[in-house]
Amino acid sequence: MDTISAFVTLLLVMDPVGNVPVFLSVLKDVDAKRRQWVIFRELLIALVVLFIFLFAGPSLLAVLGLQQESISIAGAIILFLIALRMIFPSPYGMMGDTPEGEPFIVPLAIPLVAGPSSLAIAMLMVNTDPDRMLDWSVALIGAWAVSAVLLMASPLLLKALGNRGLIAMERLMGMILVIIAVQMFFDGVREFLHIPA
Repeated sequence: MDTISAFVTLLLVMDPVGNVPVFLSVLKDVDAKRRQWVIFRELLIALVVLFIFLFAGPSLLAVLGLQQESISIAGAIILFLIALRMIFPSPYGMMGDTPEGEPFIVPLAIPLVAGPSSLAIAMLMVNTDPDRMLDWSVALIGAWAVSAVLLMASPLLLKALGNRGLIAMERLMGMILVIIAVQMFFDGVREFLHIPA
């Protein structure tokens, strides 16, 4: 995986366009003047969590005795399930019911931006090539920055695309994520079985 493909994969997994309706729904009762600050705060928390998993994830895996192949296969399964939810959404939304009032960490920072699949992919990138931490950091910051811009502009994006446009974009991203998840699964199985690429 190169830096650009890592950036694209992380961006698709973070799913900023698909998260716009969820962010708007969760923040509908928050004062309009405070809404941008809450979004920014949640995005910063998500970035910190992603970097913790990027740098400390491999050590955690070593303590738990997990192999790179298991992370690849588990990440693929989680990614596949998230992609299916994007294509065939639940009537309760991506993450089910959300608590009332101003959100803090859950559900906006975790699991919407820093979700299981983005955390798994961050650890997978490091496990694949631990000597490229600068590349992985650039890919992570780039994907987070694009997500942040789109989510900060969520009211404008909703006006520009409308509900139908956002739903169509989310379905398209879901289809792309299905393909990435299947490839990740095959890569994990191939590595586990020691089959050459």
